[in-house]
Amino acid sequence: MKAFAIITLAFAGASAFAPQASTQKTFACLQSSVDDKTEVREYFNTEGFNRWNKIYSESDEVNSVQLDIRTGHDQTIQKILNWVQADGDNKGKTFCDCGCGVGSLAIPLAQMGAKISASDISDSMANEAARRAKEMGIKNAKFYTSDLESVTGKYNTVTCVDVAIHYPTEKMSEMVGHLCSLAQDRVIISFAPKTWYYVFLKKIGELFPGPSKTTRAYLHEEEVVRQALSKAGFEVARDEMTATNFYFSRLLEAKRV
Repeated sequence: MKAFAIITLAFAGASAFAPQASTQKTFACLQSSVDDKTEVREYFNTEGFNRWNKIYSESDEVNSVQLDIRTGHDQTIQKILNWVQADGDNKGKTFCDCGCGVGSLAIPLAQMGAKISASDISDSMANEAARRAKEMGIKNAKFYTSDLESVTGKYNTVTCVDVAIHYPTEKMSEMVGHLCSLAQDRVIISFAPKTWYYVFLKKIGELFPGPSKTTRAYLHEEEVVRQALSKAGFEVARDEMTATNFYFSRLLEAKRV
């Protein structure tokens, strides 16, 4: 579930919210939240799955933009793996990967000896991740279908990569709080940063309506994400930024205080 490339939302006709009257604001927020979840689930079970499964593989059936997105995403995943590896032996440690997609992070974490519980809102994505893990002989990873808010349990580390883009800001803060409630030690999360440049790209995309190639996309101010983590009792310990031509991702690791 990882439609995270800003250029995709900027130039592929991504939709945006229309202005709402103040008297309808509360209803609109609730309605849009439901619509977002349905839209994401349906997209990544159909057209989105076919597109992003190719991007997050070694397939040659990708164009130059998709290849650049693959490169950026791989860099983000590698930065997380570097952090995990730097912290020492992970054998037996529990990881919960929310919005696991096709297993780009969960599978290498399992290969490092961690015990993985990974979920995605899309049946197609979760099933593909399970298929890849089985093909590689991985037995210490469980993949299942669930929206993020329904994930339960306690884990040493909770990861959520390229998922926050599907959440409007008020829901994103709630999402961060839920992730933190699952984590005993740390949370690792990435998001599309809200800067004047990325906002500008998004506005350009809205000027070129066309066939939908992605879901609604939301940018987030880093300070808002940090505040949500702090409110849940976590403090940012490490951060990274990944930026290629068509992929932009701010990555934070927060540890329980």
